[in-house]
Amino acid sequence: MTVTHTRADFQTDQEVRWCPGCGDYTILASVQNFLASLNRPREQFVFVSGIGCSSRFPYYMNTYGIHSIHGRAPAVATGIALTRPDLSVWVITGDGDALSIGGNHLIHAMRRNVNLKILLFNNQIYGLTKGQYSPTSEPGKRTKSSPHGSIDHPFNPISLALGAEATFVARTLDMDREHTTEILQAAYEHEGTAFIEIYQNCNVFNDKAFIQLTGKEERVHNRINLEAGKPITFGPNGEKAVVLEGGEAKIVDTAAVDPGRILVHDPTRSDPTVAFALSRLSHGPYGPTPLGIFRKVRRPTYESLLDHQVATAIAKQGPGDLATLIRSHGTWTVDANGHAVEAGANGAPKAGSNGAG
Repeated sequence: MTVTHTRADFQTDQEVRWCPGCGDYTILASVQNFLASLNRPREQFVFVSGIGCSSRFPYYMNTYGIHSIHGRAPAVATGIALTRPDLSVWVITGDGDALSIGGNHLIHAMRRNVNLKILLFNNQIYGLTKGQYSPTSEPGKRTKSSPHGSIDHPFNPISLALGAEATFVARTLDMDREHTTEILQAAYEHEGTAFIEIYQNCNVFNDKAFIQLTGKEERVHNRINLEAGKPITFGPNGEKAVVLEGGEAKIVDTAAVDPGRILVHDPTRSDPTVAFALSRLSHGPYGPTPLGIFRKVRRPTYESLLDHQVATAIAKQGPGDLATLIRSHGTWTVDANGHAVEAGANGAPKAGSNGAG
């Protein structure tokens, strides 16, 4: 079914309640504009969030949505994706929600390759609870919960996703709408889990954390744009390049190396080691930092494998019966004397059972 939409069709009547100047506004606009461009019924989209500033997102999307439990959005979204494969299911989460209490749910959704689109808003701070350090805050970060500076080593979300064998891994910026839209399009078209880290400015508690990638003077020197099939060079005139040495990605002067040594980006490599090496060029938005699609590979989705397994079982054994399954093995009844009696396949006590419990 094809319909015609504008961004207004995806806006709700709810007052958008983020702090003025928050990067979430730009991400919201980018997502609404993108979905409108697909000309797909709004009822076929579901947005699931956890807890945090980013997780207010479903209130502002005129689609189906669930504001779920802290860190558990991937689990809730997995249930939706498995039971309603006709829907486009999106997870909205933040660095605190996804990488702290929600860490296990995130990595297992990615390794299973459930057909989800996960947008992780990374502002390197806990914004909703007023400015504590988060799992992505840099070492030494002084906050209300780390007055002497954080001593935690932060996560690199892209490295984490690649380590979990996610089949689509990308990074973009809140203020770059064109780049964000390109990444959203690629993620939407991908079959399986698509993980997108979005650097998102919190202008109240962590303002200008990404200035080296967004500032007019700084960005031309620090943005490493990953483009499939192209040598990885960057800088105002492409004077810097990325090469591989012993499996490690390194930045060199373009003029100082043979052009054949410059790494040509290929996100479709089945082995994630090169993508992982690229993710280690920076451990946050400091200095030269890769942006774009790190990995995009094909692997059967969890749903397809599950459907095949069920169909095979039905073909071999016929349709199942829930009552029979429940009473088939390891079930017990308690008699009038309080003794446990093991039940047989039909629910009656097994022959020879003495009822001793």
